[in-house]
Amino acid sequence: MSADLPEAFEPFALEVGGATLAGVETGEGLPVVFVHAGVCDKRMWARQMVAVADIGWHAIAYDRRGYGETTSPDEAFNHVDDLEALLEALDIHAAVFVGCSLGGGLALDFALRHPGRVIGLVLIGTSVTGAPWNSTEAEAMIEAAEEDAFERGDLEMLNKVQAHEWLDGPRGQSGRVGGEARKLFLEMNALALSKPDLSQDEQRPSAWHRMGEVAAPSLLLVGDQDFTTLIDRHEYLSEEMPNAFAAVLEDVAHIPSLERPDLVNSMILQFLDAIEGSGSAEDDDESDI
Repeated sequence: MSADLPEAFEPFALEVGGATLAGVETGEGLPVVFVHAGVCDKRMWARQMVAVADIGWHAIAYDRRGYGETTSPDEAFNHVDDLEALLEALDIHAAVFVGCSLGGGLALDFALRHPGRVIGLVLIGTSVTGAPWNSTEAEAMIEAAEEDAFERGDLEMLNKVQAHEWLDGPRGQSGRVGGEARKLFLEMNALALSKPDLSQDEQRPSAWHRMGEVAAPSLLLVGDQDFTTLIDRHEYLSEEMPNAFAAVLEDVAHIPSLERPDLVNSMILQFLDAIEGSGSAEDDDESDI
């Protein structure tokens, strides 16, 4: 298991098709499944997993195909199917899902497929399958630098540009976030960039116009240093999702679990307390779609 994770975390491996999904779990109680961003892996959630386990929840995180310690051949697959297989293997019927960026989009797709299996959602700078994307002029310049590094095959430069994009934020100065947070980001993203391409990821149907169907209690978070589209999307989701509470985090960008772990922890713990207090954690027997 990665040295970046606490020794108390229990590793597990799950065979799905030709892939081996690598994950960790800690604590006991109702499950909280953490789903990582597209520039990170399960290690981005280490501080949050400790926090929720300490108050009596079962914390689980795993590396999706193409990330971290998970291995996969280039075969047809669907991330929602993988998540279903993970829950089945761990004997989990319903859970709270915490997702950042692409991880949030996956949690939303799962919620639309299986509404009765979602106790609650925490979505940070979330992706939404099929959502529009628009860039400001300054953001487009950073995206152009990213595309140039990718086309040249300069993975080291690509990693640095993506650290500016997602860790510092397009509004921030490059290198704004330093220390252990930056070191871990660069390690996680470098590992993802070095993985073989998976060309048969099945396209999931657009969820953009179905957000009103996501009725689970939801906490929506976005950093005010994130991309303009993600801030605008945050506002749209806060209006469309019927049971959503939304908050904008000041002076943070796209990966606040690394940049401001204590702030993110406190908000997740308050949300979990509210779920327990409302009884939603026990109301998980609705039929699936």
